[in-house]
Amino acid sequence: MNRREFLVAGGGSALSAVAPSVAAPAWADESGRPFNRDEIVERAEALAARPYQRPERVGDPFRALGYDQYRDIQFRPERAIWSDDKRGFALELLHSGFIYDTPVDVHLVENGVEVPVRYDPSLFAFGKNELPHHPGSRLFSGIRLRYPINTPGYLDEVAVFQGGSYFRSVGEGQVYGVSARGLAIDTGEPQGEEFPIFRSFWIERPIIGARTATVHALLDSPRVAGAYTFHIMPGHSTLMDVDATLFARAEIGHLGLAPLTSMYLFGSMERPRFPDYRDAVHDSDTLTVAEAGGNWVVRPLANPKTLQMSAFAANDVKGFGLQQRSVRYTDFKDLEAKYELRPSIWVAPRKGWGEGVVELVEIPSDREFNDNIVAFWRPSRVLKPGAPLHYAYALRWGRPMTESGLARVKETNGGLTLDRSRQLFVVDFVAPLDVETPGGRKGADFFPDEIEPSVWASAGGVANVVGYPNRATGGYRASFELDTSGVDLSELRLALKHDEAVVSETWLYRWTG
Repeated sequence: MNRREFLVAGGGSALSAVAPSVAAPAWADESGRPFNRDEIVERAEALAARPYQRPERVGDPFRALGYDQYRDIQFRPERAIWSDDKRGFALELLHSGFIYDTPVDVHLVENGVEVPVRYDPSLFAFGKNELPHHPGSRLFSGIRLRYPINTPGYLDEVAVFQGGSYFRSVGEGQVYGVSARGLAIDTGEPQGEEFPIFRSFWIERPIIGARTATVHALLDSPRVAGAYTFHIMPGHSTLMDVDATLFARAEIGHLGLAPLTSMYLFGSMERPRFPDYRDAVHDSDTLTVAEAGGNWVVRPLANPKTLQMSAFAANDVKGFGLQQRSVRYTDFKDLEAKYELRPSIWVAPRKGWGEGVVELVEIPSDREFNDNIVAFWRPSRVLKPGAPLHYAYALRWGRPMTESGLARVKETNGGLTLDRSRQLFVVDFVAPLDVETPGGRKGADFFPDEIEPSVWASAGGVANVVGYPNRATGGYRASFELDTSGVDLSELRLALKHDEAVVSETWLYRWTG
């Protein structure tokens, strides 16, 4: 059983909810110390100045727990912190065990004082498990925040921080899917990836009736330490403002900021390889990049036969994200997984990030339980000891971004032509939502008769480029054929033009033989 299986089934639906109930008497450690965010930055700097120490792991029987056994360990909802204080949010602790074998320290921040939370087995229901109970042990693996985003009076799961530097969230009416991480290092490199972890969390007590929760975290890894602050605002879309400062122990050349992790098993382009009753299986289907010059790049995800790494020039990138543009039940036909309810995630850098690229890593996979998609922004600069990196960004978890003002890529389909050496591509565009062009066109009228598809391929011949209105969607369909004779890989680009101006998102695709 791997991490992906747990997220799909064990982590459960974010639509699950508990009614607010009376919290237990304070079980936090009575000792405390003054708190301010600057001290976490100082701790990260001091940590980076010392040799790296591997985190301790919980031993058996907790590490030996199977998937179902671990699922039996549930935080008691009546013990949720702040649930009876009318503060809007409730905080729950997550138990160590199964694949979550690295304990974390948890602190509450109240009235400017940080108070460590001590482990107490009475906080949890253990189901059929017979486990040793040792109050005071380090057996927390993460935290969960609840907030009523779906039904007034019910506390829905809105954010979870657990495992490495992973965290995830949802918007209104959604279920968990795509995840984010604090940092990525050497993703896709032959020597293997380095996985930073959050060692400690500090959660500030929300004010009465709060709409925002604040979580601080201390990150550590063999070559870097860092301080993170998350301001979390649940809602129709859940927003997170993230502030991070990194200190290197050793030089890092392949650094991934704001990394996103998702699953893509198959869609229409891979359908023949998967004898499945469903039409598609994925948490995300598109990488979208908003370039500084106003161009929006859309890259449908793929499940390749070999590892694929792609880079998209993104100096001072305005935003990027992994999106789930397929949002209808009929796109999937899966009653249990509810892939149409998986959130899209969007990264919006603050204050400009300078020179760099958005990298996409696509890993071959034959199971929907494996996260096989990674996207992040890679700075051109090398992170070196003595030269800290401070950066900030906003995360949006919710519906797909539709703010480009350009015709949007709605769907990609394809297959072989009668000439088996030719691959057919069919790309459907729809008009931007609630946006008029300078000429006053909107909706189905967004596409004038003079629109032309512009297609480019890095290898292979392009033929039969055709564009025409799609009466069924009120949009526009462009299609073309790629002659793949003698070609192993071809980078494809398609955009709609009117009077030589690009009026659509730019569709990119990597065809591999």
